[in-house]
Amino acid sequence: MKLHVQKLDTFSGHRDAVYTLAPGTEPHLVFSAGGDGQVIEWDLRKPDLGRLVARVPASVYALAFDAPRGRLWLGQNFEGIHVVDPAEKREIGSVKITASAIFDLLVRENSAYAALGDGTLVVLDVEALAVRRHVSAGDRPARSLAYNPLTDELAVGYSDATVKIFDARSLGLKYVINAHASSVFTVRYSPDGQTLLSGSRDARLKAWSVADGYALRQEVVAHLFAINHLAFSPDDRFLVSASMDKSIKVWSLADLRLLKVIDRARHAGHGTSVNKLLWTRHDNQLLSASDDRTVSVWRVEEA
Repeated sequence: MKLHVQKLDTFSGHRDAVYTLAPGTEPHLVFSAGGDGQVIEWDLRKPDLGRLVARVPASVYALAFDAPRGRLWLGQNFEGIHVVDPAEKREIGSVKITASAIFDLLVRENSAYAALGDGTLVVLDVEALAVRRHVSAGDRPARSLAYNPLTDELAVGYSDATVKIFDARSLGLKYVINAHASSVFTVRYSPDGQTLLSGSRDARLKAWSVADGYALRQEVVAHLFAINHLAFSPDDRFLVSASMDKSIKVWSLADLRLLKVIDRARHAGHGTSVNKLLWTRHDNQLLSASDDRTVSVWRVEEA
């Protein structure tokens, strides 16, 4: 299979590294945030028009869009969580849950989960914006969150090189996977819920079988440096990985076969670390956020 990649645009509204992306209310709307504390909404139909929806005094590593309520959750490092109505550019509420970094956020039904730099997993009530639980499963940072609706499990990647699997409702610890040689920066469940994918500072991409108690199914030396994020194509056929080595790689999800490398030399890609990916349903456009202060927009399709 051959893939064709076309760079469509570059968004350059941020004044510092861009760390995170989140989908909006429609497939053509996306949010970005980063080291400048700005949260910008982009309309992929009108790429020159970025709209500032929030600004906080510290870096934002984590965004999560609560689609049923139309609310955007953002983690302000060393301060806490802010919940914003992006349509009205109005803050609905905030709660200081930590004095450390907030590395990831996940909103599901009436629960929000936050992965913290002190190793704590915090669970909040979405409507009340109040903390329900603190779960400590180690003293190294919790870096990434993923939810599996098939098994009602929550996967958390940690800087101690493990992935821990919790019951999403009771928060009981079900499995501890000694997954990598160093920090696990990203975990994602496959769209069918059968596989957990993990990426690490050790540059390895690994696939774990959910039905077999998270036994290792496949391992790939995927990048030269750390894997920062993983995402899926809208048709669930492809996996994309973002790396500190400045590249984006496209893989066949079925067998983790490398299909395409998107980098500076081949496609005028990013010049520094690629931190986050979001593959939208709008015209099959893939977005990448980088330390170079930009968000790039790509179209990836079969040649």
